[in-house]
Amino acid sequence: MVLLSGRTHVPRLQATFVPAENAFAWWGPDDLDAALREHGLPGGRTTTCSLAAPEGGTVVAADRDVRLVDLNEAIAALNGLNRRAKVGKSVKNWQEAARLVDGDSEAKDPDFAELATRMPIAAHAVTNPEGTAVAAPAALLTQFRRAANTTATLATTAVDAQLRPYQIHGVAWLSSRLDLGAGGVLADEMGLGKTLQAICLLAIRRSERPHLVVCPTSLIGNWRRELARFSPTTPVLRYHGGNRDLPERFEPGTVAITSYPVLRNDKRLLNTAWDIVVLDEAQQIKNPEAQVSKAAARLTATVRIAMTGTPVENRLDELWSIFHVTNPGLLGSRGRFRQRFVAPIEQRRSAPAAAALNALVRPHMLRRTKDLVAAELPPKQYTSMYCTLTDEQVRLYREAVDRAFSEGLGAGIGRSGRVLALLTSLKQICNHPAQYLGDEAAGPGRSGKFDRATEMLSEIVDDGDRALVFTQYRTMGELLSTAFGETLGTGPIPFLHGGLSGDKRDEMVRAFQEDDDSPPVLLLSLRAAGFGLNLTRAAHVMHYDRWWNPAVEEQATDRAHRIGQQRTLNVYTLISGGTIEDRIAQMHDTKRGFADIVVGGNTEAALAKMSDDELHAIVDLDLGAIS
Repeated sequence: MVLLSGRTHVPRLQATFVPAENAFAWWGPDDLDAALREHGLPGGRTTTCSLAAPEGGTVVAADRDVRLVDLNEAIAALNGLNRRAKVGKSVKNWQEAARLVDGDSEAKDPDFAELATRMPIAAHAVTNPEGTAVAAPAALLTQFRRAANTTATLATTAVDAQLRPYQIHGVAWLSSRLDLGAGGVLADEMGLGKTLQAICLLAIRRSERPHLVVCPTSLIGNWRRELARFSPTTPVLRYHGGNRDLPERFEPGTVAITSYPVLRNDKRLLNTAWDIVVLDEAQQIKNPEAQVSKAAARLTATVRIAMTGTPVENRLDELWSIFHVTNPGLLGSRGRFRQRFVAPIEQRRSAPAAAALNALVRPHMLRRTKDLVAAELPPKQYTSMYCTLTDEQVRLYREAVDRAFSEGLGAGIGRSGRVLALLTSLKQICNHPAQYLGDEAAGPGRSGKFDRATEMLSEIVDDGDRALVFTQYRTMGELLSTAFGETLGTGPIPFLHGGLSGDKRDEMVRAFQEDDDSPPVLLLSLRAAGFGLNLTRAAHVMHYDRWWNPAVEEQATDRAHRIGQQRTLNVYTLISGGTIEDRIAQMHDTKRGFADIVVGGNTEAALAKMSDDELHAIVDLDLGAIS
């Protein structure tokens, strides 16, 4: 409290709507709980929130102690508050806003526009993620109305799910895209429930036009199950396989589910007028030259929504490609985009260009991370396990390097192919000589990485835990399936890869998650199992070999780090010391964290552009590192 003209001034209670939390923040008085009790208001959850308020003659953003109250509870409390209560002007203004949205169908836009002109800064004091600005009163009121309407609609819709606050905010944000008639990208980190948010959007949008979900073939069954689970009254049409048919008239609210391969070749999808098109795992349309990307851009729809936890995996062109489908014209022509953003960011690491790109796409892309909205999730513990090569691996590795450089790597496209072949050989040698030589079995004593993995998995199984093991090679996965099974005494370890049918993959996932007598280790192809699966029963993830793209590897890791995970997730990356694996790991560690919008990197293409001397220094074996 402060002293003004001999009088004691006690800060009055303030209220601010916090969209990301789908809640109101009470704040202001030193004894906040006493002020809430005095006015009969709910206490809510104790936390801190970045809010802007007058301080020393200026407005300063700072973390302030608040009590967060769920939106519905806050609206009811504001409507029940005595109109003459001695509270801050922000509370009075939100009391008026609550009255306008609480069952008042006569509320008009001018009512909210006039209210916005009277709002003090405390009413819209929530800051942007950078803490550099606050929302305009009219903008925050719009978000409040949308959130209140979405929450009320979900309560009357047959959606059988208890949504978290950030998920309700996500559904409201998706609904706003319909209001604007513009698409967008839901880019929440893996495991935060993008599918559930999309299902809620589809459920509350009972249009005469049908909706379309496009997903990888392996996820068609998952979408059908999730729709039946969370929105059982939604009519669902599976448009995949040999007997595909679209009715002349759709039942209102129908959701058709298809795959990217079907979209690429089926003109009937392009000739149908859709309401909402959801493009799940939108990395599938990251190549603007691909036929599936061009087909997605030609779909007729009210809005197109892309969902991906990694909007950029290798190059910024991928971001352009996705937005070209969801928001045509937003990022300009591809040539202009490359000139304005790709060259400065990818070649010169320009922070101003990255910031400008972020500012351009932020209104059209919703991105939340687990650290921000799912703090209750246990942490991930990363460990790099350095493995020593055996004598056989050392010999094979040196021979492969010497042979490649003595024969010459050449130039142009031919050089890229020869460099890729060399890198593939070296990675296979690091995995196990049996993979490189084409042997039928992988035994102990020939690969330091294989022996270390076997030891670790034996300890994990002995402790009663479960583990996921990722490899990018199907051949290596099949070798590991047999070898690990013999060591662990379980019989062949299940191996989930792209050659399996969707039903077989679904059964593997179900058994691992639910059956106590199923093998405690699941092998997975990094690409086939890098998205869409929920494997939270595992407390350990092992990357047997490297994809060399941190974003792709993180996607795979997050099969186990999702809502429902109760324990710390231990993530192990196996690295053969002194090899190309070791050097690439160091390169990626130094680049990590530059900017969320610029992730990954095409490592193999970058290596192919190096001179022979530069490349040799990277692939050459460093015996000192493996001794």
